[in-house]
Amino acid sequence: MICILATIKIKEGKEKLFEETFVKLSKEVKKNESGNIFYQISKDRENSLTYIVMEHYIDQDSVELHGKSDHFRDASPKLGECMAGRPDIKILDSLI
Repeated sequence: MICILATIKIKEGKEKLFEETFVKLSKEVKKNESGNIFYQISKDRENSLTYIVMEHYIDQDSVELHGKSDHFRDASPKLGECMAGRPDIKILDSLI
């Protein structure tokens, strides 16, 4: 299994658009991606412009399908508009 942790910093004033877009994306992932086990966004309590996305997939094919999905492609321009730079992404191998 594969885990992905993404730290995303966004531009001030873009919080609402970012959150609304990501919540919609999250619902689509959970509804349409059978290879996704967990998909969660959380807001940093110490920095309101920093978000952490936690993802868990059954295999690499599921990760790739996520990136190619219509819902991910549709959300990407709006999310990109909100970001204050590239996300810091860590890819991890799950032990259980």
